[in-house]
Amino acid sequence: MIVDERMVTFINSMDAGHTPCLEKLEQEAKDSFVPIIRREMQSFLKVFLKIQQPERILEVGTAIGFSALFMAEYAPENCKITTIENYEKRIPVARKNFLDAGRQDQITLLPGDAQDVLKTLEGEYDLIFMDAAKGQYIHFLPEILRLMHPGSVLISDNVLQDGDIVESHYMVERRNRTIYKRMREYLYTLKHHEELETAILPLGDGVTISVKI
Repeated sequence: MIVDERMVTFINSMDAGHTPCLEKLEQEAKDSFVPIIRREMQSFLKVFLKIQQPERILEVGTAIGFSALFMAEYAPENCKITTIENYEKRIPVARKNFLDAGRQDQITLLPGDAQDVLKTLEGEYDLIFMDAAKGQYIHFLPEILRLMHPGSVLISDNVLQDGDIVESHYMVERRNRTIYKRMREYLYTLKHHEELETAILPLGDGVTISVKI
């Protein structure tokens, strides 16, 4: 937790909720211990989608499809979403959820390693939502930049690692040190990249918002 837990609880208590479909899927994810975007991140993303009005969205990391369905609900009706997932067991679950929600024509799921799938994509996206393996963000970035036009926005979730990112290398558990090192490199690259203007926010487990300039 990178923000005071009482404050997060208070903020989330004000949440008005979502559609029955999203509420049901969120509960199923919690019951199955599948990580999805946190409530405070949902509120932010809902507002951001209304402001930006993206027509093409790319998501890296589908899981069971909650965030793709969430974006489909609050983005413009004509918005098309492409989402990438590598974990084979979750792919059929996500596809079923898209079908059950009647969004199968709006959301395209591409199975496979994002490192490979990204290279096959063409065109540009208005919004790219990064919510996959945190240690791979830095490796995905070159292809992500290729798929952005001036004004495109990249939102990267879970970048502060429950606060570990500010600790000394030696204070981080050995098994987490590679992710720690790569995420620090990713954040530095976003903040210093000549093509991007980036803000890092202590929202949820940390989020970056980068616009291509």
